[in-house]
Amino acid sequence: MIKKESRNSMRIARHERIRKTLMGTSAVPRLCVFRSNAGIYAQIIDDETRTTLVSASSLDKDLKIKNGSNVEAAKVVGASIAEKAKKAKITKVVFDRGGYLYHGRVKALAEAARENGLEF
Repeated sequence: MIKKESRNSMRIARHERIRKTLMGTSAVPRLCVFRSNAGIYAQIIDDETRTTLVSASSLDKDLKIKNGSNVEAAKVVGASIAEKAKKAKITKVVFDRGGYLYHGRVKALAEAARENGLEF
């Protein structure tokens, strides 16, 4: 009998493969995306010091998002992370899609962040 590997375990394997070469520095940190059924999360991480510099999610109270698991919420989170990055004087980042396909919510978040001033 053929056993099918779960989608999440395949995503984790893709993410590990990507992370072998992708690294955020203090000059150019990493914009990491995680999406769940309930929401979408974004962090800007400095891998050298292993610290999160800026974060935003669809669960943040100040964003006032009713449904955090759709493309519209991803656009709002992308704009929010870009604004917070501007305040922290971060302009360039390396995009880490977290093993997800560059499609749908992940793409919407990335494009909204680009439109609001982040370069990647």
